[in-house]
Amino acid sequence: MRLGLHDQFSTDGALIRASPGILKGAPQPLEARHMSTYDVPHETEVVVRGSVLSFAQEISARSHRLVADEPIANGGTDTGPTPYDLLLAALGSCASMTVAMYARRKAWPLEQVTVRLRHFNIHAADCAECETKAGRLDRVEWTFQFSGALTATQQARLLEIAQMCPVHRTLRSEVHIQAPVLVEGELGNG
Repeated sequence: MRLGLHDQFSTDGALIRASPGILKGAPQPLEARHMSTYDVPHETEVVVRGSVLSFAQEISARSHRLVADEPIANGGTDTGPTPYDLLLAALGSCASMTVAMYARRKAWPLEQVTVRLRHFNIHAADCAECETKAGRLDRVEWTFQFSGALTATQQARLLEIAQMCPVHRTLRSEVHIQAPVLVEGELGNG
């Protein structure tokens, strides 16, 4: 059985709902037969709205509502995480989900994953392992804590798997962000 990102499991680890077309033998479109879970085309839309009066931003992602803001010390009202907090949360949650999915598939005794991430803006000259040698660059440091009776070999493998999560792969790859397009008309509420 191959597991998908949207599989659901009971508290004892039993599969209770599988992603469509993920179970072995289930009919799959021809183009999906040779794709891994990470290669499935993915498209999402997030809408962000904010007033010019503050840094606070209302975020809509599917049926979810979030708020982003800046700390009071930076001129915000601290009503939500900063954009960099959200970026780190995306990476950490994706890595944790990916590690948990892998451990379930392998039937490893992983009980819980904790990921702690920090973002820094550093001088490139201070980074011996970086290709960029001039100016400033962004650095993310992250640590993992695994609960469960895992061997050292299993823990090392889970750290490798964490770096294969889709968000990590996106951040490490060439990302093409198109120039913004102005849309005329009223903003509306939806």
